[in-house]
Amino acid sequence: MTRRHTYQVSVAWTGNRGPGTSGYRAYGRDHDVRAAGLPLIAGSADRAFHGDRDRWNPELELTAALSQCHMLAYLHVCADAGVVVTDYSDDARGTMAETSDGGGHFVEVVLRPRVTVSAESMVDAAMRLHEDAGVRCFIASSVSFPVRHEPVVTAEASRTGPYTARHRSG
Repeated sequence: MTRRHTYQVSVAWTGNRGPGTSGYRAYGRDHDVRAAGLPLIAGSADRAFHGDRDRWNPELELTAALSQCHMLAYLHVCADAGVVVTDYSDDARGTMAETSDGGGHFVEVVLRPRVTVSAESMVDAAMRLHEDAGVRCFIASSVSFPVRHEPVVTAEASRTGPYTARHRSG
């Protein structure tokens, strides 16, 4: 039996400056994103599309969702494999291309996880497990553009110093 999960959010436009959408520059792109019991997300468009640079935009949110999903899937597969992760951070980059008709699409997201594991003997497995996490990430499995990984895995410092491995995947 397939399990299904439903995610409900409410989005409310708050950018009516008076004349509504009487012209492309007449309205603000600000909006609020809400979900039951969670803090409000102040959203807007990207600054390139007349949005507020101090608010989240959908393109940042998609990039963040891919980064978060990969991290959560990665921590899961590491725990299952006996790889002890003691630190994890990511500096993800999403790239979107505009089309001549005013639309656009993402062409890729690159995740750059920096992972620390508790022992040097875990580094190789920790590197390989990024592939498994990429397959298990629900969000990455749902998009039609590549989500690449450029992880760096480091073992906590030992008597001989830290050991680091780097890998790029596509």
